[in-house]
Amino acid sequence: MKRIAQFVGLDVHKDTVCMAVAPGGPGLLVHELGVVPHDVPKVVQRILQLGPPECLQVAYEAGPTGYGLCRALEAAGVRCIVAAPSKTPVRSGDRIKTDRRDAAKLARFLRSGELVAVAPPDRETEALRDVVRAREDVVFAQRRARQQLSAFLLRHDRKWTGKTSWTEAHLAWIRSQLFESEAQAQVLEDYVAEVRRLTARLAEATERVEHFAEAFEACKPLYRALQTLRGVGPIVAATVVAEVGDLRRFPSASKFMSYLGLVPSERSSGPRTSRGSITKAGNPHVRWKLIESAWSYRHRPAHTLALERRSKDAPQEVRDIAWKAQKRLHKRYWAMTGRGKRAQTVVVAMARELAGFVWAIGQVVPSPAR
Repeated sequence: MKRIAQFVGLDVHKDTVCMAVAPGGPGLLVHELGVVPHDVPKVVQRILQLGPPECLQVAYEAGPTGYGLCRALEAAGVRCIVAAPSKTPVRSGDRIKTDRRDAAKLARFLRSGELVAVAPPDRETEALRDVVRAREDVVFAQRRARQQLSAFLLRHDRKWTGKTSWTEAHLAWIRSQLFESEAQAQVLEDYVAEVRRLTARLAEATERVEHFAEAFEACKPLYRALQTLRGVGPIVAATVVAEVGDLRRFPSASKFMSYLGLVPSERSSGPRTSRGSITKAGNPHVRWKLIESAWSYRHRPAHTLALERRSKDAPQEVRDIAWKAQKRLHKRYWAMTGRGKRAQTVVVAMARELAGFVWAIGQVVPSPAR
């Protein structure tokens, strides 16, 4: 492998890319290369003018522009890393932030090896991620529409006394509400129609996620294996596969837990150790889903029909891991609850341990390549 001669930092925006280069070797100054239009072939061509591809390394921060530039550079033979923005070092006291400074900072940190790279997904995994996140957007939109409808009814002292909301009985009660004003009756009709429209969209989006998770061959083995875990249905499994991809890139379960932000925060100095709530760093999509799934472990371990149906084709080693998870997490849940811990605190702790079992299954079953 040839020695890297030029370390290139890119500050990437929708319309422009600001470039800077740090020559290989300590103490050498970082040079600004100016701003070019965000045209991927032209950016690649400009970078290749700096030297042979094998002697170049490029970095830019992950953001809304995606991984197209990284893939184009890799195809041209240039090593490229997509840096995690939350892990990029920040100098205390630095109060000036510009595109040129950001590009120079990335070039300098790339040369010193201080950037933490994210793992760009393959194209199938990225496509599944888009489908999963599109469904998540519909979930949030449906939740917002329901809140708006509930707020409208509450303003007019219409209170649902049933135990469960948004059931058929609840919706029938909502449709039965009468208003003297025709304007208010139309408002109610509009709110109800929006909730019903989004409910239908959510059902379609759910079917789409399940279809593509099965259709993409790279994703299917891990997607099916994760569903042997209690509380991990098709949507949770697809979210883990799409957002994380190759679980084998984490050397230990604790590293995976940390990646999901499920480990306690800590501020310690000298002999004093102080730990707080979870860090909430890393990927929030998987963290939310695992916390939701962890609620199911308050129930006694059982081989339910749904679990048996999802697990019938899974390897025995995977089934053993899933059964071990049921027994351990159920026991831990009630042990912590018995010590007076809040239910929400206990469930987050269960989600952390559930992440460990997800990681263990990922070591057995092939994961999508990165």
